[in-house]
Amino acid sequence: MNQQRLKQLFDFLKDDPNDPFLLYAIATEYGEENATEALKYYDKLLTEHPSYFATYYHAAALLAEIEEIERAREVYLKGIEVCKEAGEAKALQEIQNAYQNFLFEYDE
Repeated sequence: MNQQRLKQLFDFLKDDPNDPFLLYAIATEYGEENATEALKYYDKLLTEHPSYFATYYHAAALLAEIEEIERAREVYLKGIEVCKEAGEAKALQEIQNAYQNFLFEYDE
């Protein structure tokens, strides 16, 4: 986690507090090093920007990493649905592959 980059992202967020890219960048920057903070921003994206399809892949992976398995499954499935609706073929393929790996890893 790069503290200087986070500070810069938060400075940008002050100017545009509802920018989904900035929220996504902050969540991603926190990543696994601070899962609680990362999830706070992923949850904001999932709630306030449900069509921001990039969120689903990373949020679900982080949830699986911290062993919130059922919630991870729900986020993967919703992400698949959102990517299909948006016609995002590459993102759809990536999240479907991640979901299959998730199912394999967690014996689902």
